[in-house]
Amino acid sequence: MTNQKKRIAIFGSTGSVGTQTLQVIAAHPDLFEVELLTAHSNDELLVEQALQFNPNAVVISDETRYGKVKQALASTDIKVFAGEKSLEEAAAFDSYDLMVAAIVGFAGLKSVMQAIENGKAIALANKETLVVAGDIVMRRALENRVPIIPVDSEHSAIFQCLVGETRNRIEKVILTASGGPFLGKKPNFLVNVKRDHALQHPNWNMGAKISVDSATLMNKGLEMIEARWLFNLAPSQIQAVIHPQSIIHSMVQFEDGSIKAQMGVPDMKVPIQYALSFPHRIPNDFPRLDFKKISTLTFEDPDTKTFRNLALATEALHKGGNLPCIVNAANEIAVWAFLRNRIGFLDMTEVIEKTAEKLPFISQPTMEEYLESDGEARNYAASLIKL
Repeated sequence: MTNQKKRIAIFGSTGSVGTQTLQVIAAHPDLFEVELLTAHSNDELLVEQALQFNPNAVVISDETRYGKVKQALASTDIKVFAGEKSLEEAAAFDSYDLMVAAIVGFAGLKSVMQAIENGKAIALANKETLVVAGDIVMRRALENRVPIIPVDSEHSAIFQCLVGETRNRIEKVILTASGGPFLGKKPNFLVNVKRDHALQHPNWNMGAKISVDSATLMNKGLEMIEARWLFNLAPSQIQAVIHPQSIIHSMVQFEDGSIKAQMGVPDMKVPIQYALSFPHRIPNDFPRLDFKKISTLTFEDPDTKTFRNLALATEALHKGGNLPCIVNAANEIAVWAFLRNRIGFLDMTEVIEKTAEKLPFISQPTMEEYLESDGEARNYAASLIKL
């Protein structure tokens, strides 16, 4: 790598991916420096991170917390901004080299688009950006020659399998799913599932939203939609399989029948580090995979009759248009309500399905129509829950 440090802007620095990104940066102070940190409402952790990493600026998007952050950083030279608009403005800064897009959900879309318009490389951990408006996002990235390097372990695996294969046609990609904490369970069990059960993922340490999505298998459906746009695939080229051990992170099958798989211990810091250092691999002291301790690797079809969120997302993948945007918005509202014990585990699927049936389908939406579809879907989903 070059002698010059890569300047990193972390959008969503207090979440699971953001905090692990900072751990990677802290382990390689000779290669990376933190230029910008943003958080939604976790002002205490944002301040702690800012004092440790001394970025040029921080953004707290919840404006009510601006005073606390400003006061806590008053003795430093760190600039403090607040509000949703400041996120977009910060994304347009010239002072960083790579954006780590780790804001959870639809909220991350506008800052990613702003970074693309300003020619910034993106390490993408926010899958909803491509689920909502993948066609437009990837087209603009191509026009602006902006590299988008996936951080999700599954997409990072596919990305790594494709290095050196640019001239070889993909037959299909196979996304692996752990199956979450309720693998093998049936509706009569799931009807009684509570928030704390859903947050106990067997293999990965993740934030609340993605943990629930993993438990419902919605996460895998969103990842299938993301893969379509990231790798320019037809929906028929994308398959999901349950792989409870989470050792193979995903696979690519080429037209000669050969399959490449990327494997490793389930640890998000590995794909995060790869995205930061790409195209190079750099050393680390993360745990290593010991094949002598692995007796079996198993694979099975997902149970889409029980976990219907995956079926709804797969339908959205195939139909396209604004349907993935609608499904994603309804899911965000449903997960929000479930995490607050407003609705049950199986109710989330019903909210998504009813919202998808109710809202008008648009086959080739503009960005404005995507934003409108998102808002309408949220409002309708909220009305079903009576929020």
